[in-house]
This record gives sequence, C-alpha cells and structure tokens, in this order.
Amino acid sequence: MSSIEIISLLCALPGTLIALSFHEFSHAFAAHRLGDDTAKRAGRLSLNPLRHLDPIGAICMLLFRFGWAKPVPIDARNFKKPKRGMALSALAGPVSNLLLAFIGIFIFALVTPHLSVEEGNGVIYYQRGAEWQLAVYLVLYSFYALNLALAVFNFLPIPPLDGSRIFLSFLPDRLYFRVMRYERVILLGVFVYFIACRVANSIFRVDIDFVSRFISFIISYVEEGMFFLVKLLPFV
Repeated sequence: MSSIEIISLLCALPGTLIALSFHEFSHAFAAHRLGDDTAKRAGRLSLNPLRHLDPIGAICMLLFRFGWAKPVPIDARNFKKPKRGMALSALAGPVSNLLLAFIGIFIFALVTPHLSVEEGNGVIYYQRGAEWQLAVYLVLYSFYALNLALAVFNFLPIPPLDGSRIFLSFLPDRLYFRVMRYERVILLGVFVYFIACRVANSIFRVDIDFVSRFISFIISYVEEGMFFLVKLLPFV
C-alpha cells in the first residue's frame, strides 16, 4: 500500500466514524420518538462511535465505501403501527446521512477553492509543501462521499438494509413478516454476490457487479444534484 493510500485511509477515518455513528443514532432517536425505548435502554441513543461501530463493518466502509455498524435493537411491538414505526425508524438512518452529505458538500465547496489542490480525470494534484491542504481536501471529500454511499446503499430494498423496511412496508402483513424472517439468509446471499464479483474481476478480469455500478450511478447523480443546490447559495 502506497503512502498516499495510507493517507487517504487515515483522512477517511473521521468521516467513517461520524457517518456510521450518526446513522445508528438516528435509528435509535426515531424509534424512541415513536414509542420504542429498546435502543435507549441498550445505550444506543448516543453519538459515541464506540457504542455503534462494528470493526469489520467500519473497515469495509473505509476500503469499499460500503459498510455497517451494530444493528440498533428495535421492538416493533412497542409501536402503535408496527410496520409504519419500523419504516420511519429505518428511514431516519439514510436520511441523516443525506443531510450530513449535503453539509459536507457545502463545506467542501466553500473551502476547497482556497486550497492548492486540484482534481482532474480521477487524479488529485497538489503543490509540494501543501500536504496539509491535501489532507484537508481528502477529509472533506471522504466525509461527504462516505455519507452519500452509506445513504444510497441503505436505500436498496434488500433485507436487512433500511430500504427493505421502507419499501416492503407496503406489502401485506403476512408477506412482509415472511420476507423479514429470511433477512439473514438474504444478507448472506448479498455477501456471496459481492465476493463472487470481486473474484471474477480479480481472476478472470470480468466485471459482473451491476449492483455496484447501479449504486455508483445513483451516487453520481445525487452528488451532482447536491453540488448544484449548494452553488445556488449566494455566498458559495
């Protein structure tokens, strides 16, 4: 691993901690407001990263821009309307990351024009002696990029991702809870899919990961839209 890759990983660490912690806190906060104190009693109504982080999930977030934290415990029986409560609690996570991404893009657009750092064709250029400015650039970029990735990935309607609890809530109760019963099996299938895609790419040089391409496509459009909105502000 080169020195620039190590620097990039270190600069992505603050964004990873904040993105994952705020995501899980938002789940807990929404559930608490809707009448379920399970997460609060478990100590998850907190922004302390140590209460939320899963080591492997955090590493995956740093390396692949997709990761996870410890699931927030939610008891749907405490909601007046269980499916609605689960959907709103799930929605709070990715929405919080979209909000952080927008704030991050705002700060990025405000600060980076004053740095001696430029990006072109996927390559970052900086002047010698401006390493600290490169670090600032990477921290700000990683912050909004990680939050965007976490938000878009979690909106996928695949159990146990947040999107499944949002979009599948429109299914009849019997079908909804039947699907949720197999969420661990589905999650294992998702992991097998991504591993198989990486093996195929590494050994056979074949890119079959259409899911990641779809996610990247959505992220690029959301990112472009946020930059457009930020540039409409008179002081940016």
